[in-house]
Amino acid sequence: MGLIKKALPALLVVFIAIQFIQPAHNKSGQVLPTDFVKLYNVPNSVQSILQNACYDCHSNNTRYPWYSNIQPVAWMMASHIRNGKKNLNFSAFGSYGSRRQISKLKNIANQIQDNKMPLVSYKLIHKKARLTKEEKTLLMNWMNNTADSLLSN
Repeated sequence: MGLIKKALPALLVVFIAIQFIQPAHNKSGQVLPTDFVKLYNVPNSVQSILQNACYDCHSNNTRYPWYSNIQPVAWMMASHIRNGKKNLNFSAFGSYGSRRQISKLKNIANQIQDNKMPLVSYKLIHKKARLTKEEKTLLMNWMNNTADSLLSN
């Protein structure tokens, strides 16, 4: 018990101190000409799903909830966003070559089909990211059809 009483104040001081070390936010506040929705004729239904389930980690415009200002949660979120954008950035999609765009479109469909995306940890907190079977089918079909149309050009 004595060790806990000594360690608790030290842990509290560390917790308070780390609150001052905030990662940069992923917010550009604009939709770039290279953004996915600017490149393709994306139906509103598909765009809405992408923005609710994908754009927070896979674009330059993350919506930050209140708890994202609490450490170490903010650091974990920043890491997820960095990794997500490294693999796919909808804001920079137009800067990808055509072969890479086709590959990304097919990969998006596969990730959704295999229930790898959205991440389970993201769906736990973000209700709108819990895709229905119909939403998954809509996204997969649209991504595959768009990739196929690019292949035929």
